Amino acid sequence: MHTRDASADNAIQLERLEFAWPRGAPLLDIEHLVVTRGEHVFLQGASGSGKSTLLSLLGGVLLPGAGRIDVLGTDLTALSSAQRDRFRADHFGFVFQQFNLLPFLSVRENVLLPLRFSARRRAAVARRGDAQGEADRLLAALDLDPARHARRAAGSLSVGQQQRVAAARALIGDPGLLVADEPTSSLDADARAAFLALLFGECRRARASVVFVSHDGSLAALFDRTIRLSVVNRVPGIGASR
Repeated sequence: MHTRDASADNAIQLERLEFAWPRGAPLLDIEHLVVTRGEHVFLQGASGSGKSTLLSLLGGVLLPGAGRIDVLGTDLTALSSAQRDRFRADHFGFVFQQFNLLPFLSVRENVLLPLRFSARRRAAVARRGDAQGEADRLLAALDLDPARHARRAAGSLSVGQQQRVAAARALIGDPGLLVADEPTSSLDADARAAFLALLFGECRRARASVVFVSHDGSLAALFDRTIRLSVVNRVPGIGASR
């Protein structure tokens, strides 16, 4: 009788993860953590609790001192640096606090940037049509009219508009995991809620999992689950709540 591997449903699975900076005290000690495919998780914790470090570990930018990091069925700790870079380009979408747009490029050119670095994402876009059309579809889905804005320099946009361009860039090519680090900190409460509603709608279409970091605890109710990091040396089974 065939037994289905439950781990196939996991976007992220961490086992006995330990991390410390050189000559520093342990920062993260996570016995077990799972994020399922398509799940939207809110990551909360005080400054110094390791939120940004955990995101860097999930993206393969950092490696743990011990333990396993399995993302979308791949053990990142078993990959070389170049292989991790390729995996990140193929499967991750990132939205940063400062958005990290290239201000001298147009809105559409910024959205298309991930396709330059990933054949997998180019192929995903090609299955639905042409790249420009997909970029414009994402902009429209995120409430940014491509007819008005696609050719504008990204640096000329408002903060809220730049945020939506950054989200479209992160989502193009159907990445399996969207990672967002304080992307709504410069927006008011109504704008934050509206942006997340648009973002989640597009993520659900692509069945992308979301790991979203914010100090704003009022956003937690909009997510499937909250994971709380504490400034402690060990987090067995990691604190989580629905």
